[in-house]
Amino acid sequence: MKNYRNIGKLVASFGLTGEIILVHHLGKKTSLKGLEIIFLEEKKDELIPYFIESSKIKNEEEIYLKIEGINSKEAAKKIVPKEVWLPEEEFEKYVRKSAPISLVGFHIIDAGNDIGEILEVIEQPHQVLCRIDLDGKEALIPVHEETLNKIDKKKKLVYIDLPDGLLDVYR
Repeated sequence: MKNYRNIGKLVASFGLTGEIILVHHLGKKTSLKGLEIIFLEEKKDELIPYFIESSKIKNEEEIYLKIEGINSKEAAKKIVPKEVWLPEEEFEKYVRKSAPISLVGFHIIDAGNDIGEILEVIEQPHQVLCRIDLDGKEALIPVHEETLNKIDKKKKLVYIDLPDGLLDVYR
């Protein structure tokens, strides 16, 4: 799954013909126009392709999707809630460059030290949590106004100042 990026989750069926609502984190209003296939995580680390018949914007973060072969509310409910993934090259076409999800793959630098690669971004109301692997353990690093110094998109680095002792919790 190294070449795939998670963009969101199927959250509900809509109507009687099998439409599904996708909540995405792409950072902009989009209908995913031109996208033909999404991948759903059936089991851990196992992606299955689903073909898109049609899509339309619901709001800033939601899209109505009609998936080939899903023609009833009952069929739609079988794939809700599933995580939705796109191949890396497709992801780059649809994500806003300033969206927090675009930081996946960047490295976090705290006090001049590379503490790890961002593996996942979890958006919350007042901050973003970046999941990294810190010495073999999962760590959630808060990124918000007070901790963020700079983002270097060319070098794929996020410079932050973490509160003293935060990393000790994970070690």
